[in-house]
Amino acid sequence: MTRKVVPSILDSIGDTPLVELGNLIPGFHSRVFAKMERFNPSGSIKDRTAYSMIRAALASGELVPGRSVVVESSSGNLAIGLAQICRYFGLRFICVVDRNTTERNLAILDAFKVEVEVVTEPDPAGGLLAARLRRVRELAATVPNAYWPNQYANPMNPRAHHETMREIEEALAGKVDYLFASVSTFGTLRGCADHIRRAGLPTTVVGVDAVGSVIFGGSPASRLLPGHGASVRPPLADNSMVDEVVHISDLEAVVSCRRLLMTEAILGGGSSGATVAALEKFSDRVPAGSNCVLIFPDGGDRYVDTVYSDTWVRRNFGEVSHLWKEPFEMSVPA
Repeated sequence: MTRKVVPSILDSIGDTPLVELGNLIPGFHSRVFAKMERFNPSGSIKDRTAYSMIRAALASGELVPGRSVVVESSSGNLAIGLAQICRYFGLRFICVVDRNTTERNLAILDAFKVEVEVVTEPDPAGGLLAARLRRVRELAATVPNAYWPNQYANPMNPRAHHETMREIEEALAGKVDYLFASVSTFGTLRGCADHIRRAGLPTTVVGVDAVGSVIFGGSPASRLLPGHGASVRPPLADNSMVDEVVHISDLEAVVSCRRLLMTEAILGGGSSGATVAALEKFSDRVPAGSNCVLIFPDGGDRYVDTVYSDTWVRRNFGEVSHLWKEPFEMSVPA
């Protein structure tokens, strides 16, 4: 197959493959597809978000290469996407992370020469995310020529995912019956839902949130997996954009990641596993013959020390390997 030549690494963002998962749920009488966002150049769906925000700011003159300083909060994937894009455009980048950011992600940021600030103490009300945001506001107010994209409120975040959903629609000739998308900033889900409404697609949008997240209400609780759920409700959140919500625990996400690897040979990230778990919980409500699309935000290579580490899993959940080694049984939604 002839592959096209693109003028820059940033032009390889998007147009990710949609992969059918024929072995995932035995006996399931619908088709399941995964939108494989790990194939973006820095490895995640956040490349789309980062490029959308930075490109708009460059076009408006808010960002000037060689002078402006990008300041942002991220738990991992957006930081890496911004690191690549800022390096390409010659923009200084200060990233505020927290104590849960993995050594692997910190090493990648260091390779791109990102200036990293680590928040160690959580905010009493909003946890580590609120503490990170407080520090970003301080930096934005004190660093000369600072620019905060603010992924949590920037309309260019969801706008990037109009294209994500357009790609899905085109691949399936408009027959997208169910879309399962994990939530954190709400950008992916909101952008996809925007396109679904504008295109008049008969798609049920299922938001996949983490147990312990406050996005759809409830009390905050500690979470182990980054990039899934939030301890502060993001300004982009809009419950009217979601038809159904499924909450997934860290353990359920880990087990589904391991099942995904065993059944489909796909090394998925934590939030990818969460969407698989959500489909498993929701499966009895899906009519036969439906097309179900799961958005897989990233790959599992950044989770080999956590989700795919037997030592880490035992330390946090006990001996649970039987949960992904047993014959599969679909769970019934509560």
